Amino acid sequence: MENITFERIKNDEIIREYIRRADRNLAAMGYTKHSFGHVTKVAEGAAEILTALGYDERTVELARIAGFLHDIGNVVNRADHAQSGAIMAFQLLTGMGMPAKEIGYVVSAIGHHDEGTAFPVNAIAAAVILADKSDVRRSRVRISLEAKNFDIHDRVNYAVEESSLTVQKEEGLITLALRIDTSITAVMDYFEIFLGRMVLCRKAAEKLGLRFKLVINGQELL
Repeated sequence: MENITFERIKNDEIIREYIRRADRNLAAMGYTKHSFGHVTKVAEGAAEILTALGYDERTVELARIAGFLHDIGNVVNRADHAQSGAIMAFQLLTGMGMPAKEIGYVVSAIGHHDEGTAFPVNAIAAAVILADKSDVRRSRVRISLEAKNFDIHDRVNYAVEESSLTVQKEEGLITLALRIDTSITAVMDYFEIFLGRMVLCRKAAEKLGLRFKLVINGQELL
């Protein structure tokens, strides 16, 4: 069995092609960007969470791998993409020679990241959920504010001028802090679109022994 690294996963051209094509599928359907910027941010965000909590280096590396691969199933279909992505990752990682125990952690995290079916079954899954659901930012929007098909999802993402996810281990706290331009969207619009995601983040934080806090424009909302 081989010790598969994040660098190898990140630079594998087959994996990169699947991620590119998955993002093209979502672009055709009108979704926000899910290409390398997003999956890299999720990979590094998940790793930062577990590092801050003192997890071992290999667990952190597996979180990076799971984060990078988490949306690969969109190459098949947006529906059930977490499950199809987990199967794809299983096949890819088995072919590379990753040990079964490690594959189990990675595919569980991928299969449990979409809010419709997600549950933080382990620390890696919890970290990927938190990193994925907190990635809301203007640069993920593909179209201009003036476009006729600029919907509420685009507007909420576009309104976010700054975002940060911070772990305070001693206080047992993880905080998502956003600065939203309320001339573009109301804070309640964020809740309308992302309340399910925030509830899932709270469950993921609890799995890691933390309390999840959401702060928008300096006000604690969750």
